[in-house]
Amino acid sequence: QVQLVESGGGLVQAGGSLRLSCVASERTFDQYPMGWFRQAPGRERELVAAINWSGRSKYYADSVKGRFTISRDNAKNTVYLQMNSLKPEDTAVYYCARDSIKFRSTVVRTWRITDFNSWGQGTQVTVSS
Repeated sequence: QVQLVESGGGLVQAGGSLRLSCVASERTFDQYPMGWFRQAPGRERELVAAINWSGRSKYYADSVKGRFTISRDNAKNTVYLQMNSLKPEDTAVYYCARDSIKFRSTVVRTWRITDFNSWGQGTQVTVSS
């Protein structure tokens, strides 16, 4: 069972930036797509960004396009989420997750939350106005 450990959350003013990191424990990290999700109080967990195994294919939710950037360093077993121009509505617990299928193709459809079956413990991001 892969272990995912997130870090980098915190309190930031609106307009500020944070960089989240997620380190995976397994050697086959470079074979799996990875995603970042968030869940605000009283709301469903939503997919924020995802990246395929090579880093060449990425997905962003409309709400974060142009502000957030997902990337990965397979040599370090780490996936990142750079968050710029943060807004109070970005406040949530952010989770890192691993896809259940190696080398999943997203040519036909993009990722869904049900594609991911391994989760980190989450890191709190709070954006003050």
